[in-house]
Amino acid sequence: MTDSDPVRLYRTVRLIRRFEERAIELVDAGEIVGGIHPYLGQEGVAAGVCAALRPADLVTGTHRGHGHVLAKGADPARMLAELCGRVTGLNRGRGGSMHAADFGVGVLGANAIVGAAGAILTGAVWARRRRGDDVVGVTFFGDGAVNEGMLLEAFNLAALWRVPVLFVCENNGYATTMPVEGAVAGTIAGRAAAFGMPAAAVDGQDPERVREVTAAAVARMRAGGGPELVEARTYRFDAHHTFEHRVRLDYRPPEEVAAGRSRDPVDMAAARLPAADRAAVDAEVEATLDAAVDFALASPVPDPATALDHLYASGLTARTGGG
Repeated sequence: MTDSDPVRLYRTVRLIRRFEERAIELVDAGEIVGGIHPYLGQEGVAAGVCAALRPADLVTGTHRGHGHVLAKGADPARMLAELCGRVTGLNRGRGGSMHAADFGVGVLGANAIVGAAGAILTGAVWARRRRGDDVVGVTFFGDGAVNEGMLLEAFNLAALWRVPVLFVCENNGYATTMPVEGAVAGTIAGRAAAFGMPAAAVDGQDPERVREVTAAAVARMRAGGGPELVEARTYRFDAHHTFEHRVRLDYRPPEEVAAGRSRDPVDMAAARLPAADRAAVDAEVEATLDAAVDFALASPVPDPATALDHLYASGLTARTGGG
């Protein structure tokens, strides 16, 4: 039930890479206000994990969440429009980079609150399973989230209720600028063991290996095995946030960055394909993103008069402030 096609896996990592590079260009041009948290270098995690899921399965992401949304199948044009704050975006321009969601493909949302998405995902999967739906869920989080109470509470409830949630830690070595060695006592896998959850570590730079490990975990969860954790050891190629392109923070040694960049998930996926297939995918991705940029920039911005719309599920319109 999973997608092991190496062409499609390469297309996903290539799409995420070029989407992020195009988004950075739009940040520099002032079309994306406030900047983004680039996913460059971590594409193998989102691509490999989501290749092991079914369309109905659920996903939540992080502030660095563009890759998760795209890998699960969201439209790149509407995603880019969302980043640009346009009404044609996935969330009508109201979610932006850190809160993009697409319920139609099972993406319940990125989340700017570190560690918060795990509890949302656990509750959503529990509710769907109670309804009789054969779904599993994946929640992505970074190494900086593993000490957050909300995430540990999600571990606890998922384990108690045997909710089929795969907790995927994208360990890129840094919580913003703090090295993981200076922030995390013990091990990340050890946190799963404390709740009786199986845990595995995987090379997050290799999308095919990530897919294999995820597929095995998902199969066990579908069979009633309860939640699991995967620690995907990866490396962030670019800045924590695009503001670093201006301030040039100095917290990673150049030789470390060079070593990290030498293991590129896009190159790893490309190496498994004939040159002709790579060229065809590259051309398709560029055409897709050319159209996405045109679509986003041609779309209107929201009318300020609608700023209070969609606050209530009932459709109730919020009252404007007093004069």
